[in-house]
Amino acid sequence: MNQISYNNNSSFPSQVVPDAEKATLEYGLAVGRAIEGEWFRNYRGGAGVGGSAINFNNYHTLRLYARGEQPVQKYKDELAINGDLSYLNLDWKPVPIISKFVDIVVNGMSQRNYEISAFSIDPFSIKTRTDYATSLLRDVQELELAKKMEKELNIEVLKDETKQLGLESKDEVQLHLQLDYKQSVEIAEEEVINDVLSKNKYDLVKRRFCEDLTILGIGAVKTSWNKAEGVVIDYVDPAALIYSYTEDPNFEDIYYVGEVKSISLADLKMQFPNLSNEEMEQIQKYPGNQEYLRNWSGRSDSQTVQVVYFEYKTYSNQVFKIKQTPTGLEKALQKPDTFDPGESDNFKKISRTIETLYSGVKILGHPMMLSWGLSESMTRPVSNSNKVNMNYSICAPRMYKGRIDSLVNRITGFADMIQLTHLKIQQVLSRLVPDGVFLDMDGLAEVDLGNGTNYNPAEALNMYFQTGSIVGRSLTQDGDPNRGKIPIQELQTGSGGAKIQSLIQTYQYYLQMIRDVTGLNEARDGSNPDRNSLVGLQKLAAANSNVATRHLMQAMMYLTVKTCENVSLRVTDSLMFPLTKATLENSVSRFNVGTLEELAELTMCDFGIYLKLEPDEEEKAVLEQNIQIALKSAQITLSDAIDLRNINNLKLANQMLKQRQVKKEKKDQKLQQANMQAQAKANGEASQMAAQAEMQKQQALAETEIKIEQAKSQFDVSKMQQKSQLDQQILQMKHQFDMQLKQMELDVQKAKEQEIEDRKDNRTKLQATQQSEMISQRKNDLLPIDFESKEDLTNMDVNSLQSPGQLMPE
Repeated sequence: MNQISYNNNSSFPSQVVPDAEKATLEYGLAVGRAIEGEWFRNYRGGAGVGGSAINFNNYHTLRLYARGEQPVQKYKDELAINGDLSYLNLDWKPVPIISKFVDIVVNGMSQRNYEISAFSIDPFSIKTRTDYATSLLRDVQELELAKKMEKELNIEVLKDETKQLGLESKDEVQLHLQLDYKQSVEIAEEEVINDVLSKNKYDLVKRRFCEDLTILGIGAVKTSWNKAEGVVIDYVDPAALIYSYTEDPNFEDIYYVGEVKSISLADLKMQFPNLSNEEMEQIQKYPGNQEYLRNWSGRSDSQTVQVVYFEYKTYSNQVFKIKQTPTGLEKALQKPDTFDPGESDNFKKISRTIETLYSGVKILGHPMMLSWGLSESMTRPVSNSNKVNMNYSICAPRMYKGRIDSLVNRITGFADMIQLTHLKIQQVLSRLVPDGVFLDMDGLAEVDLGNGTNYNPAEALNMYFQTGSIVGRSLTQDGDPNRGKIPIQELQTGSGGAKIQSLIQTYQYYLQMIRDVTGLNEARDGSNPDRNSLVGLQKLAAANSNVATRHLMQAMMYLTVKTCENVSLRVTDSLMFPLTKATLENSVSRFNVGTLEELAELTMCDFGIYLKLEPDEEEKAVLEQNIQIALKSAQITLSDAIDLRNINNLKLANQMLKQRQVKKEKKDQKLQQANMQAQAKANGEASQMAAQAEMQKQQALAETEIKIEQAKSQFDVSKMQQKSQLDQQILQMKHQFDMQLKQMELDVQKAKEQEIEDRKDNRTKLQATQQSEMISQRKNDLLPIDFESKEDLTNMDVNSLQSPGQLMPE
């Protein structure tokens, strides 16, 4: 066995030893014994020295108070007289008054929705984001010039992305970068973190540590990794938590942390299969292993073993031998921290100090270490690889000098007083006496009912209880005044009612004290709102109550952020093994897994994890009121209102509302100017059209007049032509007629002359004939001839022989 060096001022072994000694099982056993000595030496299951831990029994008691199941023995001791409770018949069950306040706080924290945001902070991602932002700013600055060039030159100058985004100012670019811009690696990281949280049912884990923060004042969660399951998130019970002394509420400066688990022997053998049967029998027979943790009823189980799982932070010296090669290059070789080559010209020694984490498992109360060694899956921040992160995330928001205060711890005294008041009310109620009557027997003896019988007590009471009437005499039978003229009088026992009212006021006083101490007023739980209070005042009171418990909400957010950061750092481990890598590929898209794998290989990926809390109802109401005002005044559109309601950050939503209002105003101004220009253009076009119409009208009128004149001229010309033609025709016809007349005259003249000639011929012929006949008469000496009758016949023959178309001369 190696000799372990110890620090004179501490029970822990010395850290100024070589790494080889730190890796030995003996060193781990010394660390385990030191932790066990701090936490379990003086008080079984209780606090260590210096107040560096909280007693397990205190946690148990606080949880019982929160459940309304606290021990009632102290109430019995308070009401008992010399320990005698035989005269008290009370219901000792505690009033679960604290449970209501715990549920209000826990449910309020659990129902607050948030969005996990991964922000890449490595140099490559920052450069990509900067280049993108610079490009957008340049496009915004050159927007007017680009539009003018596109309009005048008819070429595409702006990018399609710039046109789609519609960014017009520097503020819009900044808002776009905060709301919409996400790199692919950031989207992949967010999907992986959400997937891991969903598989580990983180909502249930969150609710449990929210209850611990409220009840105990401390919450813890553990993030680990293994080859079978990948990243695992476990709830840690603060009652089983052990840690080094610290005054930091976030436990950032602790150097060891762990938890105690009660494990069955079967599970112990499954976790550590290298344990022999002899060792298992020794562990089972050892009696000290059952005195550290108890179950709810205080009993222990002989089949379980209390095992402490712890992490111990120390440091390690990384030593490198820098050797110079014959070619002049330098070659680095890692050496143990004990390497001391001395001075040499061929090589030199360089070193750095880094934090390391050792993990150990020890059975409490038993000198056996089940496991010890350097942690296989240590997580280190990319920005500071010398630091190491512990697997436990712990927060106690109300810590001072190692003492932890909680919401329930502040009100247990008032809860005790409420329980005592409740018991006193029961006691007063049990001793209350109902109202009775006083019966004067002497007064009854003086009363005669008139039927020969006396007024007896039974009959008097029956009459009183049934009718409320009493028969009495003001004078006795001797005529003296009767002092018992009212034989029955009611007895008032009102002292108990005053006591009960006083106790109820006391009960309300301590209940109000609980509200004052916790800050959970009536407006927060809605138990007894004042009907005279305005709705705004009620909301203001509820908002103030939320402020009183905001430290618990911040603690919950801190644990969630730390858990997400640890998950982010362990994604690289999951991508190194096929099984866990296949699980990631099935959960998220292959593109995102490929992106993460590429960055993991380049060791460039570093993220800042943030939680974006959704606004509460009051903040949503204020934002909705602003949206409604803007909608009514037509400062934004309906699509703008939908976009604003989808923003979880109230500050960014208000900034976007302002920008949309300004953008809408500019758009309306441009639209108004465009309308004015369009109206002016329309008016100009209308005037132009009117002038053109008038011109066309005048032109049409002129053309019509010209056409009319032309028509007139043409008509005149045509008329003249027609007249000329008519005249010509008339002349021609006249000429023809003249010709015909002339011809006719000629014909008549000719016919006349012909007739004259013919008559001459006829006369000649007639003369010749007559001469011939006269000659013949002379010769023949004939009778005288009447030439006149022959002449008529001859004329008739001549006329009958003339043509019908010939005109005879007049």
